[in-house]
Amino acid sequence: MAGVEQGQGAQKVIRPQAGPQTQFLGSPADIAIYGGSAGGGKTWALLMEPLRHVANPQFGAVFFRRTLVQVRNEGGLWDESEKLYPNLNAKPKVAPDLSWTFPSGASVSFAHLEHDKTVSNWQGSQIPLICFDELTHFSAKQFWYLLSRNRSMCGVRPYVRATCNPDADSWVAEFISWWIDQDTGLPIPERAGKLRWFVRIGDAVIWSDDPEKLAEYKNPVDGTPIPPKSVTFVPAKLTDNAALMAADPGYLANLMALPTVERERLLGGNWKIRPAAGLLFRRGWCQVVDAIPANVVRWVRGWDLGATPKIEGNDPDATAGTKIGKLSDGRYIIAHHVSDFLSPKGVESLIKNTATADGREVAISLPQDPGQAGKSQVQNLVTLLAGFNARATPESGDKVTRFSPFSAQAEAGNVLVLRAPWNNAWFSSLEGFPEATHDDDADSTSRAFNALLTPMPTTSTTSVTGLI
Repeated sequence: MAGVEQGQGAQKVIRPQAGPQTQFLGSPADIAIYGGSAGGGKTWALLMEPLRHVANPQFGAVFFRRTLVQVRNEGGLWDESEKLYPNLNAKPKVAPDLSWTFPSGASVSFAHLEHDKTVSNWQGSQIPLICFDELTHFSAKQFWYLLSRNRSMCGVRPYVRATCNPDADSWVAEFISWWIDQDTGLPIPERAGKLRWFVRIGDAVIWSDDPEKLAEYKNPVDGTPIPPKSVTFVPAKLTDNAALMAADPGYLANLMALPTVERERLLGGNWKIRPAAGLLFRRGWCQVVDAIPANVVRWVRGWDLGATPKIEGNDPDATAGTKIGKLSDGRYIIAHHVSDFLSPKGVESLIKNTATADGREVAISLPQDPGQAGKSQVQNLVTLLAGFNARATPESGDKVTRFSPFSAQAEAGNVLVLRAPWNNAWFSSLEGFPEATHDDDADSTSRAFNALLTPMPTTSTTSVTGLI
């Protein structure tokens, strides 16, 4: 957030917050990236950037998010722009595109680049100011192509502004690596806001602290020096955003409740951390108990399906099923886990026998793989489970994302485990996730836990999403 303050009379004063937000908005760089913790005031800083030019009737800026849904999300770019731009008497337009027009005729529009090929829609465009919200969501191809559209005939020097949260696997991590301590993954304080220059030859980015040292790189067409581009990176922290901290003091607690990897990224601003064995789960986070508590309010058995017997020379994934109960006090208990290498017929028998042993009060969640074969498989299974509360749904998000809600509850000490012979193998498998060769135990646990977070019918039913 930034400041929109009541001045003398009816006049309103719009200003950035002191600190990194001001540093970002004051940078002379051709490309300035404002990144780090969630809640650092990055989106508002980005929305404020065009305001310095809105008296220029020829000026235009385009804000990009990866998808249109992200543009329109509650608290996203468009939502926040509605709180800011009307203060300058800008008029909105929502069809055919989202945009604001200021009294001078200057405009700000909002667009998406969901696919790499979408950049071709901007061929021939001339955009004085390009703003990327969450730059790590865009591909390098999209960034470099749009940079070629960053040109101006309105008197405003063309430039790019971007925000992002840390992502160790993004091309952005390499692009801003000079500003990041490569041992800790944290920004180097004394380099915040410092300018560096680069030229791009083919796919190689060549950097220098002095633009004159890049003069040796020539344009192959006419032999003239390639004009270098200046870049800077300004790190953001939640504590920089005094307005948000005052308006929503509980937001810090929300970030603290994230799983380790996401907490380090979104609260700590760490650009090097990745999901690794032992970061998403540790057996010491769980309390092993000798009996199931009496206050279980709901049960779900989640499955991850395999259909290959284990023989000498192969190393298939197992069929795994995890039974999790939710307690009335908000905690969870892992009551049973089964894992075996079976033929398709053996998988059917295991699931049916386990359902019978669990009882009809335990809901069953099955994964539906894409394609007709996957649909046929789960159709057979839910038919086999007639009379049970069995449902099949497609997976949503990557494996780490699906595991993260369970990981957060385990790290918070909210997961109990019933003492049983399967404990050690289950613990070891989850501690090795996501680097271990097999992830079936983690996947079945994720499915059961996430199904507990989704209301399911209490009556006996069988269904397959998209089929019934």
